[in-house]
Amino acid sequence: MIKLRMGMVGGGEGAFIGEVHRSAAALDGEIELVCGAFSADPECSLRFGKQLGLPASRVYRDYQTMMSAEAQLSADRRMQFVAIVTPNHLHYPVAHAALDAGFHVLSDKPATLSLNEALLLREKLQATNLLYGLTHTYTGYPLVKEAQQRIAAGELGAIRKVIVEYPQGWLVEREEQAGNKQASWRLDPERAGVSGCFADIGVHAANLAEYVSGLKIEAVCADLTPMVEGRVLDDDGAMLLRFESGARGVLHASQICIGEENGLKIRAYGDKGGVEWSQQEPNTLWLKWHDRPVQMLRAGAAYLGERATANTRLPMGHPEGYIEAFANLYMAFAGQLRDRHAGVASHDHNTDCPGIEAAIRGMAFIELAVTASASNVKWHRLQSY
Repeated sequence: MIKLRMGMVGGGEGAFIGEVHRSAAALDGEIELVCGAFSADPECSLRFGKQLGLPASRVYRDYQTMMSAEAQLSADRRMQFVAIVTPNHLHYPVAHAALDAGFHVLSDKPATLSLNEALLLREKLQATNLLYGLTHTYTGYPLVKEAQQRIAAGELGAIRKVIVEYPQGWLVEREEQAGNKQASWRLDPERAGVSGCFADIGVHAANLAEYVSGLKIEAVCADLTPMVEGRVLDDDGAMLLRFESGARGVLHASQICIGEENGLKIRAYGDKGGVEWSQQEPNTLWLKWHDRPVQMLRAGAAYLGERATANTRLPMGHPEGYIEAFANLYMAFAGQLRDRHAGVASHDHNTDCPGIEAAIRGMAFIELAVTASASNVKWHRLQSY
């Protein structure tokens, strides 16, 4: 099998998520990193590219140069898609430049700095007929897919209640003033956008709620705030949710909960049963029933459905986690690219990767969260675009 060739923008020295993307892309042996523009500082970009073993000729001073130079290479050498792992404000211009140059795009979330940019990005994708993927990582876990498949099959009945929470504690102090690179841009409106916590992790929680339940959020009642004095953007928030089906929900996201690590958890309750999954215990899925004992399902087991099985690499008892979930999205995006080149429709379970519609919905959610929180009106409708 010929490996797919990936370029990367961002993800250089001190960037946590860049190494996650590179590890995930390499995990299944389907993708190789062939070029990059890793930093706004050309010297830093070159130094980092050499550390990754790339030739100097394929490490670029900026993403504009990279798109132009790669497009001039022969078809068997140039990158085929670009991974965008920059702060939020660069997601749209980099994606637009990549599409202009004829390259597919896989972007970190949120897709853009604003909803308007996300809508413009969809127009560009329609004009170029290129592929776009968005790394909503937590949809890549096998047992998240198992929960989704069981709910879709009706095992839990009609969903009545969805509770999703995402507490962290790493921003309990002014990390943005202590030289923390990750905190500094996430709390800067110029680079993060209109929201801090909800653009960073709240949108993950909303995406997971819709993905697992199969329901669309119809309206929200929100309360977002910066709890740490001196901050402009939110570091904490909570929401009441109404789904289009009539189901109700609660969403909590915070980065000032002392002692919390990465505590994403979802519970969904139907009229026949319930389901519970936690990101910090990702190999376990709980099924809850009114008339029989609680069931514990484990990753890698033969009794799981085809979607979970297709996204599991190891036998039972061998824990898989964040990198593998991320790699499942890369595997799915690679599957879409291979299907595109083969001229066949993508419908296999290995091509389940969020795309531009998830990107637009995420940006609409983020902007609505901020608007609703600032309003005295209780309910605010989440529009479809």
